Amino acid sequence: MSLGCVGWHDRVMAHVEVARTTSRRYAAAAAAVVLGLAGCSSPDIVPDRDAAPTSSGAVGQASPEPTGPVDETPTDVPTPPRPAPRVSADDADVRVAVAAVRHLAGRIGPRPGTSPAYRRAAAWVESRLEAAGWQVRRQDVPTPAGVSWGIPVSAGRSTNLVAVRPADAAAFDAREGAAWLAVGAHLDTVPQAPGAEDNASGVGVLLAIADALADRRTRLPVVLVAFGSEEPRGPGDDDHHYGSRAFVAELTPAQRRGLQGMVSLDRVGVGDVVPVGSAAEPNDLTRALERAARRAGTATTLELFERSSDHWSFVRDGLPAARLGSTPYAGYHSAGDVPAVVDRRQLDRVIRLTLAWLR
Repeated sequence: MSLGCVGWHDRVMAHVEVARTTSRRYAAAAAAVVLGLAGCSSPDIVPDRDAAPTSSGAVGQASPEPTGPVDETPTDVPTPPRPAPRVSADDADVRVAVAAVRHLAGRIGPRPGTSPAYRRAAAWVESRLEAAGWQVRRQDVPTPAGVSWGIPVSAGRSTNLVAVRPADAAAFDAREGAAWLAVGAHLDTVPQAPGAEDNASGVGVLLAIADALADRRTRLPVVLVAFGSEEPRGPGDDDHHYGSRAFVAELTPAQRRGLQGMVSLDRVGVGDVVPVGSAAEPNDLTRALERAARRAGTATTLELFERSSDHWSFVRDGLPAARLGSTPYAGYHSAGDVPAVVDRRQLDRVIRLTLAWLR
C-alpha cells in the first residue's frame, strides 16, 4: 500500500469497525470500493470469527454480492395483522333470520320458558351462536308457575344464552367499567303459539347479527342475549320478563357503569316501518337508533311509554335500553303465529338498522 493511501486506509477501517455490527459483508465490500476509487489497493480486512459460512462451508469467503439496492429491513419482524373491517348495514344476511323463524316456529313450535320444547330451542340457538364463533354462557332463570295468556304453566328453570366474541370477553368482564352494548331477544312463547313473529323473528335477527359480526369490528364490545321466560305468567309487572331481570340482577357494578345501551328485538317481523320504543320519553338511545335507521335507509316510528319487552328490565333498574318492534298483527299470541306471517323485508330492515347502530 502506498504512503498516500495510509490516511485513506485508516479512515476507511475506522468506519468498517463501526459497520461490522450492522452489515459485515457489505462493510468490507464498501471499503474496497472507496480505496479503489482513491487509487489504493484493497485493505486486508480480517473476517469476523462469527461470520456465516459460504455455500462451500468455508468461513470468511465472500459470496457474490447483490447488484440491486439492499433492503435493510429485518426479516424476523412480523407484519402486524390488518384490523377486521368495520361492520356495515350491508353485511345483513336476512336468510339467517328466515331460517331461524322456520326452525323455531315451524319445527319446534310453542316453547314456554320452562318446557322441554324451550330447552330444544335453546340448544339449537346456542349451537348457531357457537358456529358463528361466539362464546356462549348459560344463565339459570328460576321461573314460577302461573297463567300465561289464559293457560296454566308450570314452575321450573329457564335459561338465558349470553354470547360474546372472544375478543370482547375481557372487556365485558373488566372491573374498570369498560363500555359495551347489548342486543337481546326473548326465545320463549305463550303456550298456544308457535311464536314465529313473537318472537322467532327477534331471535332470527339476533342470529343474523351474530353471523354478520363474526369477522367485523364494532365501535364497542357487543353482548348478545337470548332471554328465557319473557312471556307473562300473571297480571303484574313482576310476573313478566324473568330472563332479562335475572340478567340485569347479575351485572356487576362495573358492567352497569359500562353499559352504553341495550336494544330488545321483540316482534320485528311484520310491518313496513320499524317501531322504536322508549319506556318513557325520547332519549339519547332512541335518537341514536333513529339516526342509525336513516343511515341504513330504514323508516321508523317512535313509540313512547313502551314497557312490554325485555328493555324494561334494564330501564327500571336505571340502565339505558330501548325496543325495536311491536307492529300489531292478526296472529298475535295465537296458533296463527306461523312462519308465513313474517315478512323477510321487515327482518332485513331491522338487521340493517341494528348493524348501523352497532357500527
